[in-house]
Amino acid sequence: MPPPSDIVKVAIEWPGANAQLIEIDQKKPLSSIIREVCDGWSLSGSDQFALRYADGPQLYITEQNRSEIKNGTILRLAISPARAARQLLERVQSHGMDARLEALKELAKLSADITFATEFINIEGIAVLARLVESGTHFGEMLAFTLTAFLELMDHGIVSWDLISFSFIKQISNYVNQPMVDVSILQRSLAILESMVLNSQTLYQRVAHETTVGQLIAHLQVSNQEIQTYAIALINALFLKAPEDRRQEEPTNPLDLPLTEMANTLAQKHLRSIILNHVIRGNRPIKAEMAHQLYVLQVLTFNLLEERMMTKMDPSDQGQRDIIFELRRIAFDADSDPNSSTEKRKAMYTKDYKMLGFTNHINPAMDFTQTPPGMLALDNMLYLAKVHQDTYIRIVLENSSREDKHECPFGRCAIELTKTLCEILQVGELPNEGCNDYHPMFFTHDRAWEEFFCICIQLLNKTWKEMRATSEDFNKVMQVVREQITRALGMKPNSLDQFKSKLRGLSYSEILRLRQSERMSQDDFQSPPIIELRERIQPEILELIKQQRLNRLCEGSCFRKIGNRRRQEKFWFCRLSLNHKVLHYGDLEEPPQGEVPFESLSEKIPVADIKSVVTGKDCPHMKEKSALKQNKEVLELAFSILHDPDEALNFIAPNKYEYCIWTDGLSALLGREMSSELTRSDLDTLLSMEMKLRLLDLENIQIPEAPPPIPKEPSTYNFVYHYG
Repeated sequence: MPPPSDIVKVAIEWPGANAQLIEIDQKKPLSSIIREVCDGWSLSGSDQFALRYADGPQLYITEQNRSEIKNGTILRLAISPARAARQLLERVQSHGMDARLEALKELAKLSADITFATEFINIEGIAVLARLVESGTHFGEMLAFTLTAFLELMDHGIVSWDLISFSFIKQISNYVNQPMVDVSILQRSLAILESMVLNSQTLYQRVAHETTVGQLIAHLQVSNQEIQTYAIALINALFLKAPEDRRQEEPTNPLDLPLTEMANTLAQKHLRSIILNHVIRGNRPIKAEMAHQLYVLQVLTFNLLEERMMTKMDPSDQGQRDIIFELRRIAFDADSDPNSSTEKRKAMYTKDYKMLGFTNHINPAMDFTQTPPGMLALDNMLYLAKVHQDTYIRIVLENSSREDKHECPFGRCAIELTKTLCEILQVGELPNEGCNDYHPMFFTHDRAWEEFFCICIQLLNKTWKEMRATSEDFNKVMQVVREQITRALGMKPNSLDQFKSKLRGLSYSEILRLRQSERMSQDDFQSPPIIELRERIQPEILELIKQQRLNRLCEGSCFRKIGNRRRQEKFWFCRLSLNHKVLHYGDLEEPPQGEVPFESLSEKIPVADIKSVVTGKDCPHMKEKSALKQNKEVLELAFSILHDPDEALNFIAPNKYEYCIWTDGLSALLGREMSSELTRSDLDTLLSMEMKLRLLDLENIQIPEAPPPIPKEPSTYNFVYHYG
């Protein structure tokens, strides 16, 4: 008989004694269980003791998390968190340096446990750590452990960051600003400053005042990618929290600017080139966290365009109207004759504005009153006209000399293209927590947005000609151009020149070919005999996909533990046994470089115990994590295994591909349908290939919709020949 679901069998250790093998009744108070364990070793004062996990993070067992204890878990009897907090606080303030170092090392480890952290904070432990830092007497390992413990304690959100003193901020800023600082101290100092900025507007002002762009540039030029990542994360945090009026200020000397002007300074050549040459084009592959920070930086940089994008043109503003006059002057090299009559000038302007492709020929300012793209479209057009004047003039004059029905209206196209680019790059939207989708090419030019527009307006003009479009085809052309740009960006070009090259390979005819190819599995082979053949082949293909999914589960995957991004990343690994009967999993210090042996994975779940697999917001860890619950990116990668006895193993896949592999594989193990997008895609691809192979000999042969009719029986069988 299996044990009741409320009974968990565990081993409990105590130094110098044999382990106790006991059954924990989850309905019994934890204090009673600890008392029984203490009695087993004749220990008095059970209220001074607690249970902790013996392996992994060694968290304390509480009434809130005791349900996570699994059969076979090894626990350890330890002093209670309150008692441990008091003892550590005394040791941290001791005069002996060796004793203090050991205490801080243990404190840095224990502070990640919210149970211990709560007790330590309640006895003013954070204030003591802050004073140790402010004193400036700690260096090396001792300081590193002090900062680690401080950051871990603050990250629990129990204490407000607003309580941090200005002298503490100044001391932490000094560690960041000094040229030769221990890597571990610098890393934690950058992380603390980032937390301050993100959690307190008051502290943002102080941190931004204490740190300048020039002081952070040095940290982007080191070979340690973690330091680079923390430095860019701090830049992003200051950028994100900068007041609107600060973001638009004109820079003077970019290296001397405080970080309150960071948003504008990011456009400066020096900082951009440092990020490009030392981070993006460095000798090391970009890790996931660095990719995320570069993506955030890209999004925040483009979000500077939001104000212009949402600003309508004021038709009565002479300065804004002068920009339109300048576009006309550059295109036609024409200054109005001061002696000509008003009517004549108006007629000439109207003709020129029509040739420029504006919708409103009489008052083109009205074309810029829609937001988005607002004044941003006019900015782009002016940049093209001034910086790429030959291209601008060629596009305008080329279209003004065409037949009316085939002319590409430059003004209308530029406005609609600007709106399309804003949608593709999500200008004005906040970064997604789980997204790493940065584009290296946007870090290769000081005016990347404007250059991007200039390339795309030439693409639009080229596509218009290839499609032999008329004004009625405007929306159709814009759809093709959007697809061309999106496909080219998906290839992740490293430079704007590479982007141009990718676009050259995506002509209108190539887009049609790609569309046709992608529709093959949907539109081809629709006759009843072919449909019947597909239905016969489909089970074979599904079995092939199932075996591939199970093989991938046997290889296993590495998952990141749910936690704070600023903490050191922790990982765990899960793989299916070769006989498909047991899931093995366990913690890892870092992502594996090769195969992870089953012996190193301490936990396991029999497949027979799995009740179901749930995804998205139905997962227990998504219900618990309110911050994650609102994050669409994380929700789409979350899944959980619900298994006996009423427990769950929670996953967040590193990417959509791994999510599909695991949800498919687990569904296959349970004998359920594999329903992921990847399965549908693989099934369509393999079915299409198999069908084409089987029908190769029937190319150009018309397959009938129905089998030929069976002829009627003959009236006599006299035609039968009998051998004599």
